[in-house]
Amino acid sequence: MTRLKIEGMSCGHCVDAVRKALIAVPGVRQVTDVSLDHGEAVVEGEVDPEALIAAVQDQGYEAREA
Repeated sequence: MTRLKIEGMSCGHCVDAVRKALIAVPGVRQVTDVSLDHGEAVVEGEVDPEALIAAVQDQGYEAREA
């Protein structure tokens, strides 16, 4: 499991964009939570955290490992 802190999300559309970007990363089994209130995402699978961060950043948000 990988937990990310995400900055820049402000609405449900943002949450959907982040969720779709994360699930598209090879190795991701499931995105169990993307929280607008907490600015976090939880991802399950065998994946490099840097790939997850890059996918979020490609959508225009800032991300780092929590």
